[in-house]
Amino acid sequence: MKKGLSIELPIHSTAFKGKGVGRYQERAVFVKGAVPGDVVKARIIKKKKNFLEAKLLEIIKASKDRVPPKCQHAGVCGGCSWQQLPYEKQLEYKRQQVEDHVRRIGKCDTPVNDTLPCEQPFYYRNKMEYSFSPRRWLSDEEIQRGEFVDDRGFAAGLHAPGRFDKILNLNECHLQNPISFELLDFVRNYALKHKIDAFDTFEKTGFFRHLVIRKAHHTNDLMINLVCYFDDQDIIKDLYAKMMKRFPSITTFIVSINDQPNPTATGRYQHVLHGPGHIEDHIGPYHFTIDPKAFFQTNTAQAEALYSVVAKFANIKNADVVYDLYCGVGTLTLFLSKYASKIVGIELVDEAIKNARINASKNGVKHAYFVKGDIRDTFNDSLIKKFGHPNILITDPPRAGMHPDVITQLLELKVPNIIYVSCDSSTLARDLSLLSERYSVDGIQPVDMFPQTYHIETVVNLTLKH
Repeated sequence: MKKGLSIELPIHSTAFKGKGVGRYQERAVFVKGAVPGDVVKARIIKKKKNFLEAKLLEIIKASKDRVPPKCQHAGVCGGCSWQQLPYEKQLEYKRQQVEDHVRRIGKCDTPVNDTLPCEQPFYYRNKMEYSFSPRRWLSDEEIQRGEFVDDRGFAAGLHAPGRFDKILNLNECHLQNPISFELLDFVRNYALKHKIDAFDTFEKTGFFRHLVIRKAHHTNDLMINLVCYFDDQDIIKDLYAKMMKRFPSITTFIVSINDQPNPTATGRYQHVLHGPGHIEDHIGPYHFTIDPKAFFQTNTAQAEALYSVVAKFANIKNADVVYDLYCGVGTLTLFLSKYASKIVGIELVDEAIKNARINASKNGVKHAYFVKGDIRDTFNDSLIKKFGHPNILITDPPRAGMHPDVITQLLELKVPNIIYVSCDSSTLARDLSLLSERYSVDGIQPVDMFPQTYHIETVVNLTLKH
């Protein structure tokens, strides 16, 4: 069997970043864009010992579950990879993904609850980070024409999957409030009309780099953060005046100057042209100030649903001492603080800890304490002696899961109840297997934070074995 071989393949399930799964000559074949029930023609592009990866060429017979995507870019853009599936099927396959991981990797037979749905499966993001480039991503149709197609120009949109230099030039986007795409289109048209170039990653020329839009869920605050390569006040002031006239609902307008080679959508310095330089929003009864660099849960409404699941599993009593590992800017810490006598958040990122302390002060929460440091070094006997032994511990680690040293600490500490929040069910399952030495799994709840994608959050309730 050679790479480049075209095969006909029935698709029976989903796995591996939402790809469709079929079997060919006793090996699993992963096909991006295929859904269960499809019969597809696909070309093998990768050969591994136990599986193959293939590129979808043609849908020979469409699955009864396949639906037309809402967005014309769904097959190419990395933002919405599952639009071809009805939402109820997305929820079902996400639950199956979690179940497969906890059974196969975690050796856990606790039932997995149905995925908690998101009430708003489109337009749910409170932040979009668009990019500009003089090189646009070509469609398969353009590539297959057999003639030269110029990819130069002014592209405004999202990075093509796996490419730092090419941008998918968007004609629509349904991830954030519709005003988001209107703002992007306005900047693109302004640049084209005035012949202002996008930043070129290779040549280090051009002006426009990014447009970051934050739209608060509860307050309707709207932040524009325009990231430019250099500080040209003539362009900035003219564009600012025209955008404010066209979009009077903008509550704060920031221009950030990033004259460094790094591709991040932040600036070395910034100008606040309008408003306070931040937006306000809240999760539950707690209010948060969100500045351009601050992390905030991307789906505000569903964050409240996720936190409610954590609170239900934790069942915190008034006298309980709670620790929140990997606490970020303290949104979950503060949400749970109303139930506990004391709650301690630990986080490595200095700016996040500063924001967490500001948020606690702003909300009048005096019994929430935030500690900066690596969990492996900070979460120790000295810290526990200072704040007290935890009755309940919340852990919400990054995608890689918890470091083995942290798991060893938890096993030795014997906290009665651990609530594990995970954005990657495979690393979650690995950690559950290690924790099973002393903990039983009493509940598993998937929560859909990112509709139209294969990503899934999972909350697990762990109880110390007696």
